[in-house]
Amino acid sequence: MHLDTEHPKPERAYREFNLDRPGNIIFVGHHLSTGTQVRCLIRTITLAGAALEVSPSLEMPSHFFLEILGIHDEIGATMVKREGELVTISFNMLLNPEFLHHVLRLSFET
Repeated sequence: MHLDTEHPKPERAYREFNLDRPGNIIFVGHHLSTGTQVRCLIRTITLAGAALEVSPSLEMPSHFFLEILGIHDEIGATMVKREGELVTISFNMLLNPEFLHHVLRLSFET
């Protein structure tokens, strides 16, 4: 096999779900303290990450916690990419599939 051979791009490893649910970005301070929170809209979610819509003027931290409105667990996250008001994040740990199912079910109930 030649090194210059173009390889096919891998398919997404995780199924993406439309969520369109409000959330909070919780800034991580000194000694993992939490204080500043800003609202966001969680557009899509997978077991591994999410796409958020934020104010274009918001200065995003590299690492933060994400809280999904209606669920009081905080998810450790890292910013991967930003294009205007759309921010792609990865979760620091994969979500438990049952937790993701719970999140998706809440979206249908409200």
